[in-house]
Amino acid sequence: MPNRDCLYSGTEKKILAVDNAVMYLNTLKKILESYPYDLFTTTSCDEALKYAANNRPDLILLDIEMPGMDGYELARRIKQGGCKAPIIFISANSTKEYVDKAEEAGAEGLLIKPLRSSQLISKISELI
Repeated sequence: MPNRDCLYSGTEKKILAVDNAVMYLNTLKKILESYPYDLFTTTSCDEALKYAANNRPDLILLDIEMPGMDGYELARRIKQGGCKAPIIFISANSTKEYVDKAEEAGAEGLLIKPLRSSQLISKISELI
């Protein structure tokens, strides 16, 4: 279920956020609402692939554990589609296996849930 939240109009940086938990996507909206980003949220991996192909986001935030297609596979498919946006994985799990898989999938980082607002904003600012 896609949800387009244009936080500002104009030339803001586009962020794609994908998570199967709507509550988490709402948290992201609240964290980012006062920053100049054009945020697109979705719970659908297929919708995320379409958005990435058609809109070329500047940054992608991906949950790892989702039904159907996990975040690692989604990241690989987005990259195969030609999107060069940095990817930040967000997960409740920080084991070495998760970190290694995130790096293999081309991520620029792995942030741990629950997110601290300052940590998220700092990582986004570093990448875009």
